[in-house]
Amino acid sequence: MRTEKNVTGQIAFAAGLLAGSFATFLLTTSRKNKKRDASQCASDQLKNNNNSQNTAAQSAQTMPDEIRSEMLSRNSLYFASSNGMPDITNSCVLVVGLGGVGSHTAHMLARSGVKYLRLVDFDQVTLSSLNRHAVATLKDVGLPKATVLCNYLRQICPDECRLVLDPVVKMYTGDRERDGTIMDPPDGVKQWDVVIDAIDDVPTKANLIGYCAKRDIRVISCMGAGGKADPTRVHISDLRSASRKQLATAARQRLRMMAKKEAKDSGEKITNGSGVANGGWLSCVDDDSKLAVVFSSEKVVAKLAAITDEQKEEGMHNFGAVDNMRVRVLPVVGTMPAIMGQTLAAMALCELGGKPFSPVGAERVGRNVRHKLYQHLRSREKKLQDTLTPTLKEGSDNYTTSGTYIGTIQIDPDDVEYLMAELWKNKCAISGERLGTVLELYRWDMTKPATPNNLVLLSVKSAQKFEKDFEELGDGRKGVDDVNRARIEKRLTMCVLDAEDEYEY
Repeated sequence: MRTEKNVTGQIAFAAGLLAGSFATFLLTTSRKNKKRDASQCASDQLKNNNNSQNTAAQSAQTMPDEIRSEMLSRNSLYFASSNGMPDITNSCVLVVGLGGVGSHTAHMLARSGVKYLRLVDFDQVTLSSLNRHAVATLKDVGLPKATVLCNYLRQICPDECRLVLDPVVKMYTGDRERDGTIMDPPDGVKQWDVVIDAIDDVPTKANLIGYCAKRDIRVISCMGAGGKADPTRVHISDLRSASRKQLATAARQRLRMMAKKEAKDSGEKITNGSGVANGGWLSCVDDDSKLAVVFSSEKVVAKLAAITDEQKEEGMHNFGAVDNMRVRVLPVVGTMPAIMGQTLAAMALCELGGKPFSPVGAERVGRNVRHKLYQHLRSREKKLQDTLTPTLKEGSDNYTTSGTYIGTIQIDPDDVEYLMAELWKNKCAISGERLGTVLELYRWDMTKPATPNNLVLLSVKSAQKFEKDFEELGDGRKGVDDVNRARIEKRLTMCVLDAEDEYEY
């Protein structure tokens, strides 16, 4: 009896095993049949050239419009005023570096509807990566970070034409021959909408920033999350403002060396300093509309891991993942890379969606300084009003025969800090000079009142030229070159104080 039961059990077990194997075979076959190359899908979508075979494969992955719409409904509400969601869902973003910072950035960009993501990283997931990587798990150890991230993001959006994932398991170097097509945008796209720099190696970071600056590609860069933990010390600024931080300082110096070498090779002269007024691609270090950097003003509170006896004995160069890269281990609290990565994503999404924000600068403006600027502006405008009142147009209380507006200023002392610290980052709108020189608020368009969205911060030198050009040319803006003028006027549109106010002509 027992033998018969054993035989019966063995037969049942064998039948179950056979059925399970057959089911596994069918599932594997089904998954293989559903796979489709993401880059081919992107090419089809961008070129509008779908053949019948691709259409069949695409239909197997298609996400219904109502589901996708509901997935992105909260984002759509946020960007409703700017009608920005179509721009996000048609955007192309390049993320270089997929560690603790870059993985969180890419993760949120994918969740928020970005269409095309090229994800670049040569490295693999390690056990020590798991305290900060956005999506990696224990089973992913040893796999390429780019592959792991793409596998996870595909679960969020299975539709390969709504979310095109382009993993590149390769190191970006800045050498065209070695990099191949890493920096090339997708077929049918002229230029990347945004490039995210989450690299922690100085030469590579500088090469990426320099490449983008020369081609006028928007870059948002992270300046290191290691050894820090205070989330209240995270800021967004231009590179020079962040240069008190070691990685930012090293990156800026490297960029300047690159510019000097290029100038020497071409026989051109590079001026001292690298302010906006100097022009050229190196102006990106002072212009956060070209290069914005996320950094922490917190002092490093944990040192690099000590060099081991084994490293000393065998040579430090034998322990790097690749040649010329950092060998010593950085202490990292996993929250800081996540915060910085999400900050990069937030800035990128708001710019893509036509709803950019103006980050608060790390430098604060004292009450006495604010009051002084306010009084100087009011006195200057009152003097101008007294001088030009005899030239008022007949029947007008505010407009002269030349079209200049005269009247009381339309800001209060509390607005001055916003204008200085947030809108103009405590630096001259024209020359890029910053606190340490005398700065004053001036009306930009003299045909409009002194409202917050018509006031610029100028150094004494720039202000003197601006006033002289107003007297001689009738408009101080005519003495400002076209590039700077367009940049300043774009910045003024970002002012959130009384931006909707109207006034009578």
